[in-house]
Amino acid sequence: MTRRLLCLILYCCCITSLLANDKQTQLTFGIVPQQSASKLAAKWGPVLARWSEESGIQLKFSTAKNIPTFEQRLAAGEYDIAYMNPYHYVSYSESAGYQALAKEKDKLLKGIIVVRKDSPIEDISQLNDKQIAFPAPAAFAATIIPRAVLAQNQIDTKSRFVYSHDSVYLAVARGFSPAGGGVMRTFNNTPQEVRDLLRIVWTSQGYTPHAIATHPDIDQETREKLLAALLVLNQDESFLALIKELNFKPFEMATHQDWNSTKELGISGFLAQDASK
Repeated sequence: MTRRLLCLILYCCCITSLLANDKQTQLTFGIVPQQSASKLAAKWGPVLARWSEESGIQLKFSTAKNIPTFEQRLAAGEYDIAYMNPYHYVSYSESAGYQALAKEKDKLLKGIIVVRKDSPIEDISQLNDKQIAFPAPAAFAATIIPRAVLAQNQIDTKSRFVYSHDSVYLAVARGFSPAGGGVMRTFNNTPQEVRDLLRIVWTSQGYTPHAIATHPDIDQETREKLLAALLVLNQDESFLALIKELNFKPFEMATHQDWNSTKELGISGFLAQDASK
């Protein structure tokens, strides 16, 4: 074997090894589509780039066209890591094995109901027999919590699912629905010209926020690297500026038990009811 041929073989082996290593360390990061894919990519892209740089693990942005499609992908375990709402975490930690990694520190998730600023509605009791816009059946704070409270107060409403938080706010602002469910973060992120037409008429109590969770195939060493990098980035002012664009607080380690209050809500009936329609 000539020296040139030996060098060529060694070179090919090195390239193959590097490509295999890249494949191992590139993880798909799925984000619940509360807003359009372009908006999510613009705000999450720089966050994932910094996290990738700090951890040495390439995180690839991914989302879905709507929340039901996102749920299908979670159920199939298509995302290596995912940012998901509390109900999704409780559901897909059980069915698909996703494991909590991190959550926002000192943050409680609250649902809201919005109406047009010029609406005569001042209390949710006035929503009886009204059609309410919601992003999707399993959107936790924006749909599940408001529907549960309305039912508990024997306020009979009809649900109209419009697939995203942005669509809810637009539907109410344009008068297509008298009220809609959302969360403060997406409400604050909606365009000013839309927000100026809306008024918050109800706010829920607080619940543990969205989870960042890993697929069960992600090994513990990788999880530890990702978490350690995230905690280091909490001390980085440039990273804090990036997550501020998402209206996020710094992150902390999360455990499965953090979502016990969500499990105790007894809200599975709503989803079963929606699925049967």
